[in-house]
Amino acid sequence: MCILVTGATGFVGSHLAKMLVQDGEKVRVLARSSSKFDNLQGVECEKVIGDLRDEESLERAVEGVSLVYHCAADYRLWAPRIEDLYENNVNGTRNLLQACAAKHVPRAVVTSSVAAVGIPKGGGVGNEDTPVCLDDMIGHYKRTKFLAEREAFKAAEQGQDVVIVNPSTPIGDGDIKPTETGKIITRFLNGGMPAYVNTGLNLADVNDVCRGHIVAAQKGQSGRRYILGGFDMTLKEILDVLADITGLKAPSVQLPLWFAYIVGLADTLVSTQILHKAPSVPLEGVKMARKLMYFSWERAKKELGYQPQQPRAALERAVQWFIDHGYAPETPKVKKSV
Repeated sequence: MCILVTGATGFVGSHLAKMLVQDGEKVRVLARSSSKFDNLQGVECEKVIGDLRDEESLERAVEGVSLVYHCAADYRLWAPRIEDLYENNVNGTRNLLQACAAKHVPRAVVTSSVAAVGIPKGGGVGNEDTPVCLDDMIGHYKRTKFLAEREAFKAAEQGQDVVIVNPSTPIGDGDIKPTETGKIITRFLNGGMPAYVNTGLNLADVNDVCRGHIVAAQKGQSGRRYILGGFDMTLKEILDVLADITGLKAPSVQLPLWFAYIVGLADTLVSTQILHKAPSVPLEGVKMARKLMYFSWERAKKELGYQPQQPRAALERAVQWFIDHGYAPETPKVKKSV
């Protein structure tokens, strides 16, 4: 029997697939016919062409597997067809779990996000039990992750063995699209961040997040969610570390959030309504920045033995990978690998 990984051509999924293969597991990956397999070069795995919206392909993909890691997600803060986010993230999760039930897959690990986790109303650190509802979700991406997680809980309530993991903000090499956090790094490397806003993120090495998936599959309780987090850092602290890694100058000007809101609103309107492309400063991202996205991974530590490392090494790998793959020029302190 083998293990199925969805989203294995992406950032977290590819690292997880590699880790499983290195652990001696037989791995099958589900990917669309249009997917690029650059992140899986040299990884011995079985490839199944399918789609989360194609129920027949999902049943083929889960046939005979002992475990499913559902890492696939449509991670965009803006899309020309908003319906795509709901079809891929919500309906796709439901379809996959129904296929797992039909084919009697013993266990599934569903990758959610801290986007679906609550933050205390007065500010502070969120955890798995912080009260939250759909109306608290800012934007369609967060709404779809919240609703997809509801599908996972529903499946567990109906008797399926389903564990939910909530990565915070994974960073590292192989961020091929890149993610919104990866865009912060590439913008910095390309001189596109002359200023910053007062916000914060919880950064976690993608390798720690993937190992967290594996221990969640081994030790996690069905119907229970686990935050796979790292370390809380302000955006200014992140940029200062990137400056130290690269030799580039960190921005020293802090913009008020109201000004960033105006910039995001204008850019989103012009980009989407006139240029018909994704905005560089999506308004949803600015709205999210109003809260410090800080989270506790204490439950994962106690129940799974999860223990992330400081994010500096992951930021170094991310910088090097972006430079090596043409996302940014060489910097004073970082040279391309030979």
